[in-house]
Amino acid sequence: MQEFFVQDALTSMTSHLIFIVITWYALQALNLDGLFRKGKVFEARILMIFLTIAIGATVSRFFLDFLSWSNSLIYLF
Repeated sequence: MQEFFVQDALTSMTSHLIFIVITWYALQALNLDGLFRKGKVFEARILMIFLTIAIGATVSRFFLDFLSWSNSLIYLF
């Protein structure tokens, strides 16, 4: 039983990290310089980090839920 929880935790952590990295690279393609005031570089970077974590974790949670739902389909039949 504990092996399931360990495997689930490792899968979740790995998925979150992968999608956060993918999101970071995707957000680098956007030119958001016009949205921030001059001299507010630190605040802009913090916002980018928070956006990356929020979007990456949300997408990861979707894929983990989808994986869980697809594994539960065997109980349907």
